Amino acid sequence: MSRHSSGPLKVAIVVAVLGVVGMLVVDHGPWNKPKVQHPVIANYSTTGEAARAAGADVIPTEPKLQVEPSPPVPKPVHPVNPAPHSH
Repeated sequence: MSRHSSGPLKVAIVVAVLGVVGMLVVDHGPWNKPKVQHPVIANYSTTGEAARAAGADVIPTEPKLQVEPSPPVPKPVHPVNPAPHSH
């Protein structure tokens, strides 16, 4: 057996090429174009305007404190028999 079989290599190359071509067709096909509305047609220019039109109350979030308090977690304890210090 001096020759190696190149069948699996050819199959892998064909599968890779078909996968790349399939992704290009799906991602860049004519059916996948963004639908942009002209500013005259668009009803609202901001998210807040759209929310108010839908009946939502738009209120600002409360500002965070500059220094947050530490969360209530158990404090680490010291070992009962600390390791001896080498002097």
